[in-house]
Amino acid sequence: MGNSGTNHTISVLVSNEVGVLSRIVDLFSGRGYNIESLTVAPALDSIYSRVTIVTQGDDDVIEQICKQLNRLIPVIKVANLSIGDAIEYEIGLLKVSVNDENRSEFMNIVAQASAMIMDVNDKTYTVKVDGDEKKVQTFAELVRPFGIKEFVRSGKVAITKSGQFSTFKKVREEFAKVE
Repeated sequence: MGNSGTNHTISVLVSNEVGVLSRIVDLFSGRGYNIESLTVAPALDSIYSRVTIVTQGDDDVIEQICKQLNRLIPVIKVANLSIGDAIEYEIGLLKVSVNDENRSEFMNIVAQASAMIMDVNDKTYTVKVDGDEKKVQTFAELVRPFGIKEFVRSGKVAITKSGQFSTFKKVREEFAKVE
């Protein structure tokens, strides 16, 4: 049901309390929606957390997901960042086989991608690459011929360029009116 359409990034501001993430995940699984990526961390004001969800679906499915998320009690605000100007970012860590014969070619790819070598041992280099999803994926494809031993991605985080998402002061004021 939620597997057609394009990727959408949904940002959810929630009260930082036990069980909130479980309720969000239950909402998705209960309705057959897949979560492509999920990132959660406390916000600047630790009474809130920011949940960034990447999911697939057409506009109607995404609108339905946003409405259902807004109905959850600990949810303060939901924003579909796919419809506005947003900055999206993720990190990839790759453990890659490197030997004397291919080291200079590998180092050239790392430099061109502005990636960072995090660890080196006899047989592998661990590299961090960051940027949008396409950059991380492209880097992985470029180093695949060397032999990727391990690949870990952070999941997407996103923030609006404009005032689409309220400031925390404004959220507190809006929240106080409801109480």
